[in-house]
Amino acid sequence: MNLKDKISGKKILFFSVQTFNLEKEIKQKMEENGAIVTYYDERPSNNNFTKGIIRLKRSLYQKKIDDYYQGILKETGNISYDFLFVNRGEVITVEFLEKFKQQQPNCELIFFTWDSFTNHAHPTTILKYFHKRFSFDLEDAEKYNIGFRPLFYLDKYKNIKKNDVCKEKYDLLFLGTAHSDRYLISTKVSNWCSKNELTAFTFYYMHSKAVYWYKKKFDKSFKEFDYKKLSFNSLSTDEIVKLYTMSNVILDINHPGQKGLTMRTFEAIGSGKKMITTNSEVKKYPFYSPDIFYVIDRDKIVLDKTFFTSPVLAIPENMYYNCSIEGWLGDIFLKSEKEDWKSLMNL
Repeated sequence: MNLKDKISGKKILFFSVQTFNLEKEIKQKMEENGAIVTYYDERPSNNNFTKGIIRLKRSLYQKKIDDYYQGILKETGNISYDFLFVNRGEVITVEFLEKFKQQQPNCELIFFTWDSFTNHAHPTTILKYFHKRFSFDLEDAEKYNIGFRPLFYLDKYKNIKKNDVCKEKYDLLFLGTAHSDRYLISTKVSNWCSKNELTAFTFYYMHSKAVYWYKKKFDKSFKEFDYKKLSFNSLSTDEIVKLYTMSNVILDINHPGQKGLTMRTFEAIGSGKKMITTNSEVKKYPFYSPDIFYVIDRDKIVLDKTFFTSPVLAIPENMYYNCSIEGWLGDIFLKSEKEDWKSLMNL
């Protein structure tokens, strides 16, 4: 059975926070496979105030959250759903899940998160309500006895891999939200590139100016941050794909407290690019090769120019598919928690 056989004609209630339009890509891929998808943002609102208050002092916003989910129960109460799919679980409430299960006793509840529980602990309070639970973080999956499933690349990245005549403008590309020590590390790598006659392009995204000034005051890693290099507007998927097309090696700097592989890792795989990464966990994955991934120590960066000039090797086709968005959805909908990626890992 494939994904289309499983979800074609099925009604899916899909919750996800808005994250660089990835929720739209997931919804579209489910619909391409014949599903009838109803989408709701996990948050009552997607403005910066709502995001901040939910993370910092959720209790002050709880009534708004409860009212929002009560409204969803009323809107969906007369529809019989086959699946409830919650991606991340940052906001969805216990009360909603309990009432939804009463309303929809035949619905299968599926949970996935692409964030570590150390960053957002709320999902740990709702895991018991789901029939299947998956995390992109191997340590979280093992600690909470749930399935382990890494992230994915979007279909648009395949076109880069297929195009063998791409004219590369940048030897190194870094794109990311400004946090932790990313600026310091990427600057050191960019300076090394300049000294070795290699071109580097960096893009730092910040949610708002208020967040920047707060971090500038209280986060020591932001003391040296060049304000002029910040963008308060995120890149679209098409803009990211264009930059990947023009680049040779992708720089990935994971959050120090996060071991799960970032979306950038899978975008590099999808587009057939090499990657320099601070995340040594990549060595545990079945697609790892030192010819594709160059791991650096964030505290003592050592680089090798030959990595930039050596040819990139392709990963096996079955693994390439497994890393795609369709492969990701297939695992989530078709497999059990016990049929996860742990058996594929180099542990």
